[in-house]
Amino acid sequence: MNKTNASRPLAERAAAVAPEVSGLESPSTALWRYLALMGLAGLPLVFLAKDPYWLNIIAFTYLMGGLAAAWNIIGGFGGQFSLGHGVFFGIGAYATAVGTTTYGASPWLIMVPAALAAAAVSMLISWPTFRLRGPFFAIATMAFNEVAFVLTNHFDSFTGGPRGIMIPFKAGFANMIFKERWQYAVLMFAFVALVIGVSVWLRRSRLGYYLLAVREDEDAARACGIDVLAIKLKGMALSAFLTAMGGTLFTMYLRFIDPPTLFTLQDVGVKFALLSLIGGVGTVAGPLLGAALIVPFENFLRAELANALPGINLAILGLLMVLAALFMKRGVVGAFEDLVAWVKRKFGGRS
Repeated sequence: MNKTNASRPLAERAAAVAPEVSGLESPSTALWRYLALMGLAGLPLVFLAKDPYWLNIIAFTYLMGGLAAAWNIIGGFGGQFSLGHGVFFGIGAYATAVGTTTYGASPWLIMVPAALAAAAVSMLISWPTFRLRGPFFAIATMAFNEVAFVLTNHFDSFTGGPRGIMIPFKAGFANMIFKERWQYAVLMFAFVALVIGVSVWLRRSRLGYYLLAVREDEDAARACGIDVLAIKLKGMALSAFLTAMGGTLFTMYLRFIDPPTLFTLQDVGVKFALLSLIGGVGTVAGPLLGAALIVPFENFLRAELANALPGINLAILGLLMVLAALFMKRGVVGAFEDLVAWVKRKFGGRS
């Protein structure tokens, strides 16, 4: 909320929130848009199904797109810039790794209970931090990520500590381990389709309306009778639930996890947010588009430049992200919408 908006009377600000959460397309239009988006997203999988190198990139792109879309539920729709989603990602990952290696359980049976545990933890740690706003909230969530890193290193009898946990290769659907790369890619596509579908539903639900109202102006939303803290907690719990599911898929895809893999801020917590910001934070398609642009480009930079000058690939990627934040504040989706609106004004006249 900017200073100009803060200076307006509360009743006027409350009335101004309504247009921000109205004017959505019909359910049938939303469904067709969703199907079109997922059909377009599935084209690389169809055309590159026989290329193992690209299948690996495609599978990881789908996974990161789903995780960014899960972050977008609270970070985009709710306006709460969390940097602690690595905690929920790690809960799903470690629960799966320990359950499969120590108890021999199927990852399919572990996924939902682990996600529920992550949702419960998210509400527990978010209850005090949601009393903070802006950068203070972001810093507090980042601290939880660092605490999780320390704890997983310390309790090595459970987490494997710095040496991590290796999952034996036992191919089979029940074990969520496949011999062919395309099978993993299909699994990751199903995950991103699920998360995007939840986002489409949320965007039209009462919870989605309330999250948007809280994002636009917390005080005005509270004046309208919205329980702001409860709405934030519900949004965070849903976001954490889906993020933990992604942690399960990530674990069974790599079959090895350790604290740096799960809790390195630039590779996990920040990346979820940056993919959404580049694609279009607060939009349905933005997180997936951000992953489709950044993940393949990141792999290209790592392959071409990392050996020549270590770290240059990260520097270039960081520069591009800064430029995108400066010149495309609404992401690629927002820039495209602005272009369409300009074309309509220029050549179609005003309605």
